Amino acid sequence: MDLNSCIYEVKIWHERRSPKVYGFTHQIFMFYLDLDELPKLYKASWMIGYNSWGIYDFKDRDHIRSHGQTAKESVLNYVKDKGLKETVAKVKLLTNLRAFGYIFNPVSFYFCFDALNKPLCAVAEIGNTFGELKYFYLGPDKISSECFVDQQTKYYYISPFTDLDNQLEFRIQVPDGRMNIAIDVLKNKEKFYLTTMTAKRSQAITSDNLLWATLKSPLVTLKVIVLIHWHAAVLHFAKKIPHHAKEENPQLQREVYREWHKN
Repeated sequence: MDLNSCIYEVKIWHERRSPKVYGFTHQIFMFYLDLDELPKLYKASWMIGYNSWGIYDFKDRDHIRSHGQTAKESVLNYVKDKGLKETVAKVKLLTNLRAFGYIFNPVSFYFCFDALNKPLCAVAEIGNTFGELKYFYLGPDKISSECFVDQQTKYYYISPFTDLDNQLEFRIQVPDGRMNIAIDVLKNKEKFYLTTMTAKRSQAITSDNLLWATLKSPLVTLKVIVLIHWHAAVLHFAKKIPHHAKEENPQLQREVYREWHKN
């Protein structure tokens, strides 16, 4: 079955340059989905469900401001609110799916295209370990050679080891067989934390490909959350890097969807 949707085996690289040097590399896989194809993904593989159950399951409620809408309807409303005037014909999403019922997405990326498949805008959907989501919009004025580039103030609690008002520099290349995405963190105009997500090639969504990816990265979304806590422990206990509590500076945590409240 021919689909626009595919999977990528993704190499994730992080490097902290200050106040202590620390870096790591991990391998996972991610789905790049044409949101119009969600209802028929099960035809490509019995392993995938849509708002139902599957070894891998896409649920609209896990994503952008769903409020009972589909993910596509929600993102179209969001980019319209942000001022996009052009007509969107297609939306693709780079993300993790629920794996055996569990989901955690540090970051997902929406790409909106016109009828000629020209990219119009991108939206980075960033999640944190408190169950919050925040969206960063990159419009048509931020694209050059099919790569969206922009700097925006974070105003969001992504990591306890970065300030809430640090700058995020996005370099989001539209996936097209290969993938290269970077989000760097700046303080006083200096980059001190660098991240990249790269993939050399895409793979068709088939049961064979998903089985092989699952064997290499079993329980992929659980792996992601475990590694986040592991690296946080290293930074706190071994590197002794200062950190911020979630309750600090609530005035610098803005435009957050699905906000966390301390019990």
